Amino acid sequence: MVNNASLILFDCDGTLTDSHGLIVRAMQLAFCDCDLEPPTSTAVQQVTGLSLSLAVAGLTEAVDMHERIVAAYRSHYRSGEADIQLFPGVRETLDALKDRGYWLGIVTGKSKPGLMQALDLFSLRDYFYVIRTADCTHSKPHPAMVLESMEEMGAQACNTHVIGDAVFDMQMARAAGVQAIGVSYGAGRGWRLPHRAPVPRVAEQFSRIAIVVIITVMIVTRMAKVIVLECRASMSNCYRTEE
Repeated sequence: MVNNASLILFDCDGTLTDSHGLIVRAMQLAFCDCDLEPPTSTAVQQVTGLSLSLAVAGLTEAVDMHERIVAAYRSHYRSGEADIQLFPGVRETLDALKDRGYWLGIVTGKSKPGLMQALDLFSLRDYFYVIRTADCTHSKPHPAMVLESMEEMGAQACNTHVIGDAVFDMQMARAAGVQAIGVSYGAGRGWRLPHRAPVPRVAEQFSRIAIVVIITVMIVTRMAKVIVLECRASMSNCYRTEE
């Protein structure tokens, strides 16, 4: 069993759920509904992870159309939501992490109603102890989602991990001072997340996340022990000098 303060915060779209195809399609249809040139798949992927309003703002300067695009996007997304699938190994990996004593949470650019609907669709709600969404705090890459989750759970930065597929997840983790683990099968699959946002560890499959987390915890724990031993040695030398 690990320390109860070990906290793993997952992104949702592109990390837990294979939803990027629907996100791209819904956004393109929303732009068409508003008689605007639809964004490319790459353009949509590059803003995925932000709150919906920020994502739309990043795709068009037509400010007067933003609300219409947001409404149209939500309509198209809901129409196709039943077709979303979990990535292979998600449930089994969450079970393994929970059984080892890790606390699990979600930090996402989705709205809370949207996230709850997705979790209920796959009966995942009971896995997660803490949740932060873009409609209840700052959007990624601001660190608020992570910092608020840590405060709620009583977790320390050295024992907290953010797992996501987008550059905004990695930037958020860095800003919060916590460990970042990228996944290359979501948005990162198409534009090489490690090159856009360098991270020390990347999982190519969800089933590999448990191994990567365990290794990361071992490394951080060993580093902490080394620092403690060095501090003790330094203090001991100071006392001897004074004598």
